[in-house]
Amino acid sequence: MEQSRRIKFREDERSLLLRLLLQVASAREPEVAAVLSGRRSLVSLAAEQRIPALQASGVWFQLLTIADELLAMRARRELEQGAGADEVTGSFASVVAQMAANGRSAGEVQATLDELCVGPTMTAHPTEAKRVTVLEIHRRIYRKLTELDQPRWAPRERDLLVADLESEIELLWMTGELRLERPTVEGEIAWGLHFFREVIFEATPQLYGKLQGAFERHYPGEPIRIPSFMRYASWIGGDRDGNPNVTAAVTAHALAEYRNTGMGCYLTQVQRLVTVLSASSNVIDLPPGFKPVLQTALDKSGQAQAIAARNPDEPLRQFASAMLARLAATRDGGAAAYLSAEAFRADLNALSSVLEAIGGRAVARRFVQPLIWQAGSFGFRTVSLDIRQNSTVVNRVLAELFALTDPADPVSPGTPRWSAHLRSSLSQGEQPEIGAGRLSPEAAELLSTFFVIARHNSGADTDTVGSFVLSMTRSADDLLAVYLLAQYCGLSTAPGSSGTIRLRIVPLFETIADLQAAPAVLNDLLGVSLVRRTVRDFGARQEIMLGYSDSNKDGGFLASNWELAKAQKRLAAIGRKHKVRISFFHGRGGAPTGRAIAAQPAGTVAGRMRVTEQGEVVSSKFANRGTGLNQLEVLAAGVLAHSVGSPADVGPKETPEFDEALEALAGMSQASYARLMAEPGFLDYFNQASPVAELALLKMGSRPDRRFGASGIADLRAIPWVFAWSQNRHLLTGWYGIGSALNAFVTVRGEAGRELLARMFERSRFFRLIVDEAEKTLYQSDMEIAQLYAGLVADADAAWRIYGRIGAEYELTRRLIGDLTGGDLSARFPMFKRRFDNLRRQMDDIHRLQVDLLREVRTSPGTADRRRTTDALLVSINCISAGLGWTG
Repeated sequence: MEQSRRIKFREDERSLLLRLLLQVASAREPEVAAVLSGRRSLVSLAAEQRIPALQASGVWFQLLTIADELLAMRARRELEQGAGADEVTGSFASVVAQMAANGRSAGEVQATLDELCVGPTMTAHPTEAKRVTVLEIHRRIYRKLTELDQPRWAPRERDLLVADLESEIELLWMTGELRLERPTVEGEIAWGLHFFREVIFEATPQLYGKLQGAFERHYPGEPIRIPSFMRYASWIGGDRDGNPNVTAAVTAHALAEYRNTGMGCYLTQVQRLVTVLSASSNVIDLPPGFKPVLQTALDKSGQAQAIAARNPDEPLRQFASAMLARLAATRDGGAAAYLSAEAFRADLNALSSVLEAIGGRAVARRFVQPLIWQAGSFGFRTVSLDIRQNSTVVNRVLAELFALTDPADPVSPGTPRWSAHLRSSLSQGEQPEIGAGRLSPEAAELLSTFFVIARHNSGADTDTVGSFVLSMTRSADDLLAVYLLAQYCGLSTAPGSSGTIRLRIVPLFETIADLQAAPAVLNDLLGVSLVRRTVRDFGARQEIMLGYSDSNKDGGFLASNWELAKAQKRLAAIGRKHKVRISFFHGRGGAPTGRAIAAQPAGTVAGRMRVTEQGEVVSSKFANRGTGLNQLEVLAAGVLAHSVGSPADVGPKETPEFDEALEALAGMSQASYARLMAEPGFLDYFNQASPVAELALLKMGSRPDRRFGASGIADLRAIPWVFAWSQNRHLLTGWYGIGSALNAFVTVRGEAGRELLARMFERSRFFRLIVDEAEKTLYQSDMEIAQLYAGLVADADAAWRIYGRIGAEYELTRRLIGDLTGGDLSARFPMFKRRFDNLRRQMDDIHRLQVDLLREVRTSPGTADRRRTTDALLVSINCISAGLGWTG
């Protein structure tokens, strides 16, 4: 009976959520309930009913996402139960099984693990709309659904759980999504830390445990050690590129918050050790070497007598109590503080060793090993905070400093004299004294930031500050300017010309021109002796960040991805020339899938990958522990698989023939994209046929949408660019130009060209990924809906000319991708297709209403009803984002 009830619930999961939402809506807005059930259209509602109806639609999309997460987790669990863990795609079990089948030795495996470093990096982009309050409600709904999934409940108990679930949906309805004020950076810091407290701290040791289990099954008896290879970072509180709200004081606040959060986690965990480690010296015999270790720990705690008196004959509890006292002192700045995170980890290792020695291996594995892994990943910092600034600001500040030190002989960035002055100042270890009162506010702020970095990088955790990321890096001189400012502010390890800089300085190459110039920039940079010494201090490894969205905005999807792939191969070759290992930081919005990692050029991963996890991607991936653990596993397993490879990967999948074809395709695609951008009236079309101007009203992020306040496309941040094209269902950032490129390719090369494309689709992971992603984006695009937005453009002739060009490219791309894949659009992605098909009717309704709302907001400024119309418009933007499942 219980089993049949469970099966029935599984089938009715979405129906249950819809029924409860309809109950909540019917009690408040009966007309809204009619919209949700499909009996009425959104556009038929009175003006005062629009916001409740849009809000209800947004809530429904959120509930569907929660249900989908639960169903995906259940499907993975059932597959593991039925076919075994090795059959779960993207899992450690699958990767380790393949490694063993390929004959990889335990020594080879350990060498790879020791080099492994995976770095999810949290960012708060201006497209994230969910507040922490809403995220907490989502998580409670997910947990209530997991409780309902259990077969043990009596009907009365299940009814109580359903009532609890309805109350959470009521709260979600009453809470709403719209922010009345733009969030502060401090609020964004709290938002990011929410995911660490609720998901990531706990999921990380579970992740290592899954990998350990996979090795124990496939390499039985081999002493393979699992290092803490997950290294989290954040830009929240450190990214000041175009965001005046991120000051040196805010950065110092962020560093303190991140540290305190990590310390809070450890204090809770070590307090649990104090509670559970009740082993008595009257029962067990401790190894002789542990007594002096215990005494040292007690002495360093400053509370030796009190601890010994409180826990007599309980040496392990005494040891844990000493650790707890030292952690509290570390948090509060007391004399008994740990001097480093490594010292804390050494105590944990000592505790684990003594437990092993007395036969408590299971206890050590359950209670201590997770803490050892956490300490390795989170240190005393939780995350390493990256500092980001634009090269324009850095050069402007340095030019100001040069002018103050030598006003009679000013030098300008980009000139040979500037380059010579930079190198001379670096080689001489120059550190001028300039009074703060003589500095402009911009210069004072940037130098204050460097002083914050210097103060924190010499503390108990030297990874507290991660990297200084220089956006819009155009030359080696841009990077040397950062080195010199760091030298000026006390980050040099020695006076004079013999020191290094205690800061990782990372170029960010964003546009296509920058990607093409990147190898020459790196070669020039590594020719500077100070840089070589500094890179050597950081393990002879130089990190390079690659911008996906900006290069996409610059040249279109295919050209951007091809230039990114080429840049990685060329940069890795420059690194080999200088005996420096190059690791890449992928600024792509969300961590790549296993397929995307596999498609990275050979030799460019080598065990290390950093990726940005932006705004709404963080919310979706780490909303609950099950989903969060799976997302981390997919990322880490993909990096491990790429790094270990297989015998079949020894020969590159990409051939010169493929590379030559991709070069041609990328060039033709970029040319087609450039022609669209150059169409007369295109900027007006973009601004008027999308809600890009209205996005600024949606209080989503602390950062402005534009770097320097200009109104052109070039100054618009790439994220709002992608966001705007998704709102109007053009989504051209994911496919435009591909159809023209494929068509020109087969026109010129005929049947041989078609056969080559077919081979590339079959054998090239890179080309296959391009086609896959474009196909899914095309499926979400809708030219009928896009036409409605085109009708908002004041210049009708320009609107239909530009819309006609986009529509023609859409049809061409659909047809030619269909020829390649041999099926209907997105038929190869049934789950993706089914989810979007289920929402399509409601989505189309919301788009039609959004077009009406845009027209009203733009034509009736200053009227009494404008505020209500604007609010409805902003809720519609949230709804469309939730329905698409992404914003850009």
